[in-house]
Amino acid sequence: MELSEKAALRVHDVRLIDGVSAEVVDDAVLDAGADGKVVYAGPAAGAPAPGRDVRTVDGRGGTLLPGLFDCHTHFGFASTRSLVETAFLLDPVVGMVQTAERLRLTLEAGITSARDLGGLPAGYRDAVGAGLLPGPRLQTSVGIISHTGGHADATMPSGKDLDFDYCVLADDVAAVRTAARRMMRSGADVIKICTSGGISSAHDDPDDEDLLDDEIAAVVDEGRRRGGRPVAAHAQGRAGVLAAIRGGVRSVEHGFGIDDEGCDLLGERGAFLVPTLATVFQPLDPAKSAPWRYEKKLRWNERAKENIAEAISRKVDIAAGTDAGITPHAQNAFELWCLVELGMSPMDAIKAATSTSARLLGVGDTLGSLRPGYQADLVLSAQDPVRDITCLTNPENILLVAQQGVIRKNIVSADPGAS
Repeated sequence: MELSEKAALRVHDVRLIDGVSAEVVDDAVLDAGADGKVVYAGPAAGAPAPGRDVRTVDGRGGTLLPGLFDCHTHFGFASTRSLVETAFLLDPVVGMVQTAERLRLTLEAGITSARDLGGLPAGYRDAVGAGLLPGPRLQTSVGIISHTGGHADATMPSGKDLDFDYCVLADDVAAVRTAARRMMRSGADVIKICTSGGISSAHDDPDDEDLLDDEIAAVVDEGRRRGGRPVAAHAQGRAGVLAAIRGGVRSVEHGFGIDDEGCDLLGERGAFLVPTLATVFQPLDPAKSAPWRYEKKLRWNERAKENIAEAISRKVDIAAGTDAGITPHAQNAFELWCLVELGMSPMDAIKAATSTSARLLGVGDTLGSLRPGYQADLVLSAQDPVRDITCLTNPENILLVAQQGVIRKNIVSADPGAS
């Protein structure tokens, strides 16, 4: 039987983390039907007898948890080279193949679902969904909307425009409505806007404001009118964070300047924070960074850690996102270590990357938990992430990855003689 075939699946001899409960079930079994849905997940003593033609996998005492989410990625960005180099030197066909490879490696690192927030055409989402490419199931914003001179303005200090087609500049209400419509016409599942400047943009600062209040509201309204598509806001400084939440966005991306008022508003509006701490904990290297970017990163890093630690203590809804592309691909679970470093428990960090992220992406009733009726998206870790969250950061520790019951990676292989 080929591992990619759909069939009933049993994984046994595992510790089970279901993504919702705070409890870990020792000596557990998970059964998934041929339809890819979880049938049973719990103690081995209570598991039903396996049926015929069930593929079984011996988990060898590892820890089974729901497939992980990364809610802020850039698969079209190569984390090993600058955007300038990519824009001027990379052959587009080579770039497409490299993007496909990043999708595969990310899946094999345990990320079974991801949201790309700029630079990934919807065709990749459709190719993954059709089984033409291995990768996380995807949602994509396609592009990013900001003001002229704002975070998504790809004009360099030299005056050269990198001319990225996913960077859309809009400077009034009518223009942002048109920009949002263009993104949705291109297949966007979520609309990405900028309500503040950024660390990696040349012409602004995180404390600068980007889209105005009426422009934010206009984009949110466009999403509402087109099937209720959510809006994600790049918002680093306090003013941009508050404007984004008041304007009705679904998620605040980065949120480095968030304060008590911002935390209160998140709770009141039912919005989520995606802090992308992997960028904050990424080592500073002035030799590999433009002086203006290094200065801003140096100035904001400790400030961001303090503010996000306070947001964690306030128990706001935090989903996991890495800004992969700015940070390394296929090391996405490093974000969980960052959350724990700032005060979140390992179990809560796992929930942030599973059930909470699923709720943010609007799939909380089908993904993010290993409970009966949910899709069998699975990750088997060789070690226990509750004891050492860093075990998830090394892809070699990820022994098994399945999406909807279909095995995508299997290092442990099947039981000898299993069907």
